[in-house]
Amino acid sequence: MHTSTQDAVDSANSALLRAAESGDTEAAAEALGSGADLETRDDRGRTALLLAATHDHVDLARLLVAQGASPDALDDRHDTPWLVTGVTGSVAMLEALLPAKPDLTIRNRYGGVSVIPASERGHVDYVRRVVRTGINVNHVNDLGWTALLEAVLLGDGGPRHQVIVRVLLEAGADPAIADREGVTALEHARSKGQSEVATILEAAG
Repeated sequence: MHTSTQDAVDSANSALLRAAESGDTEAAAEALGSGADLETRDDRGRTALLLAATHDHVDLARLLVAQGASPDALDDRHDTPWLVTGVTGSVAMLEALLPAKPDLTIRNRYGGVSVIPASERGHVDYVRRVVRTGINVNHVNDLGWTALLEAVLLGDGGPRHQVIVRVLLEAGADPAIADREGVTALEHARSKGQSEVATILEAAG
């Protein structure tokens, strides 16, 4: 490839990544028209779609998905565009990525799938939506925790986490799955003084 051609591609790639980070859909479309690689990466291994997902630039993500961008591209922290939605809790971004058929089994650096960080962080609407995708609500991460365990262990027991516990149970979360020490979500809820969560888990048997 001639240096001038390579320079033009490099310039388009940089423009695409900048546009993805700032949410400039028009500039992103222009960069792609100038020959930018849809899967070009920054120095941390992040693609344009991952940057768009991180900053919740939904329209830009839709453009990239329509062009065929991968929702499964891993960066240097083992995040993907799809996994990031579990952290941000963006239902709009989740919907934007679903047409790209993301791999719901790809794990983050803690060995978890997207429903786990969402449950911990109290992203009620996201959890409600993601359990309908067929994601495994009983997936156990590298710490030995399911979404249900994480909602209790790292949640505050307040209204949002109470709803999340209910949603997970209705979606088939197994309250009998214990952590590595053999402690269940119910036992954790009791020991943490999360009485409302404990009541919900007791009712689930």
